[in-house]
Amino acid sequence: MKICKIKITFGMIVLNGEPFLRYNLRSIYPYAHQIILVEGASPAAKAIATSDGHSTDETLDTIMRFIHEEDPENKIQLVTAEDEGHPDGFWLGEKDEQSRAYAKRATGNYLWQVDSDEFYRVEEVEQLLSYLEAHPEVTAVSFPMITFWGDPYTWVDSWYLRRGASTYHRLFKWGPGYRYATHRPPTVVDDLGRDTRRVQWLDSSDLKKMGVYLYHYSLLFPRQVYEKCRYYADSNILKRLHAVQWYEQDFMQLRRPFRLHNVYQYPGWLERWTAYRPEQIDYMWNDITKGVIDEEIRKMDDANRLLKSQTYRICVELYKLLDVLDRRFHRRAKRIKSLISKIFIRVKGIFKK
Repeated sequence: MKICKIKITFGMIVLNGEPFLRYNLRSIYPYAHQIILVEGASPAAKAIATSDGHSTDETLDTIMRFIHEEDPENKIQLVTAEDEGHPDGFWLGEKDEQSRAYAKRATGNYLWQVDSDEFYRVEEVEQLLSYLEAHPEVTAVSFPMITFWGDPYTWVDSWYLRRGASTYHRLFKWGPGYRYATHRPPTVVDDLGRDTRRVQWLDSSDLKKMGVYLYHYSLLFPRQVYEKCRYYADSNILKRLHAVQWYEQDFMQLRRPFRLHNVYQYPGWLERWTAYRPEQIDYMWNDITKGVIDEEIRKMDDANRLLKSQTYRICVELYKLLDVLDRRFHRRAKRIKSLISKIFIRVKGIFKK
């Protein structure tokens, strides 16, 4: 592995981060100058947290075990709401304060935001870091994101993702006078008050050309997906009131095979993933399937039948075409949506067999 001169502070907000957390830490540790873990719940996550604002799973134990057993260079720092003066254990607001908690402790010259279920391939990380070393003028990096669904061999695409939501702002220049402005969207401003994406920005299209991606395993495990849906339903910002219903009917039962992304207002469908995966994801999946880690996985027989259906694949291609038409001829959206409904009704019966 190439040793990079760039000093990266990884900042992670984590609540109920299992079973990903240890594998994620192992993946980023070699490249980290510093890893700051901000654990705990915001008010909207109260339903999936303990009464004192912490993870209900083994997240805290995993962090402490990793610090004691796998952190020889003392890179990891744990921060909780109590450390910031909140005795009830809950963070204020909608994650802005949590992001600022790791940002104000950052001592690297780059700040890399990462969630526990976001992974990168070793080769791609090293390619990006080499680029940053050669181009120190870069002030922000946004990644093209791929969302996995049910297992590491299936991913979900949708109109929502294709209209900009698959671009994730994650890596920022950092230094004295810089500050973390907002979590949604992730925004860092420099010592002159400029949004770092307005200075020298590597956009997701640039990273696509380099072959560098963010691999997002946000829709992998039933427990994980359910907890996200509970949080989305209770959040005043996200306002996905029917998120739990989507989890029960669409994620678990495939009632609507073209509404399979969790931003369910848009058409979304499944596709096979046959390319390489992040190494630590393979290690995690092997540990789960061998029973080393106890985590319920979704049975994928129904999804596999769907993916084998030629009719389904044809309809997926039609949805991709309709996405282009809908964006180009927005005034004709009603006619296009009517066509989508007809396609859905025509195809729906094959998935009940």
